[in-house]
Amino acid sequence: MFDPHDLLTRLGGLAHGAQLQDYGVSRMQLSRAVRDGRIERLRPGVFATHGAADAERDAARHGGALTCAAALRHLGVWVMSTEPAPHVWVGRRGRVYPHSGCRCVSHYFRTGRVRFGVVDVETALLHLYRCEGEESFFASLESALKQRKLTRSARARVRVALPAHARWLVDFARSDSDSGLESLLRLRLHLLGIALDCQVVIGGVGRVDFVVDGRLIIEADGKENHDGSTMRHKDLVRDAAASALGYETLHFDYAQIIHDWSAVQRSIISALQRTAQRE
Repeated sequence: MFDPHDLLTRLGGLAHGAQLQDYGVSRMQLSRAVRDGRIERLRPGVFATHGAADAERDAARHGGALTCAAALRHLGVWVMSTEPAPHVWVGRRGRVYPHSGCRCVSHYFRTGRVRFGVVDVETALLHLYRCEGEESFFASLESALKQRKLTRSARARVRVALPAHARWLVDFARSDSDSGLESLLRLRLHLLGIALDCQVVIGGVGRVDFVVDGRLIIEADGKENHDGSTMRHKDLVRDAAASALGYETLHFDYAQIIHDWSAVQRSIISALQRTAQRE
């Protein structure tokens, strides 16, 4: 006979009482384990270990599994959103259970059996598209592809599940983008009709994020990769080497790309006009 705490742990830390009873755990055992403080009753019929993640516990209280940006962030995929509220997949006809301090956002889209915990990358991406739109979806899609968290068949299913007008995003996505910032920059410039060569290796300079028309280098500087005086020095050395070869280099950080895109766009267009005049 299974111990309630051990069984819950094997099931990921969260489960319906009915599921535990299917393994032979009695209601009396569950009540005793709750009374002894070994497990917690999140709401009637739903139990958790104390080690279950807070966001997943809140999602289970609400009636489903963690999804959308919160799930992708948990799974290590880059996300544009900074919203702290947990988004919860409750299924197409799921029942929601408001709870104390509830900030949950309910997702009903997509059929399938809802389990507690965290949804898969495929489901989370589709919920993200519905919730936050094309840019956020595209950046997270490329991050998932880069990390090989989305199989070829899952990518195809995501494409089919999108509205017809949005399927080009899956076709346009690459698996070599080093950050969500690069993905956003490439998507936005593509929509302006500016084609980028990605991840270009230049002799004497190294690998750069983007090259436009063979004369303008664009770098998307993520905070984690370009903080500190050492990295700043390396950037300056690379920029000087690129200048000696006839390139102009533009650097944009997270705040510029996310919060001041109009200034980024003007800077890139002006630089392209300058470099074109030198030809």
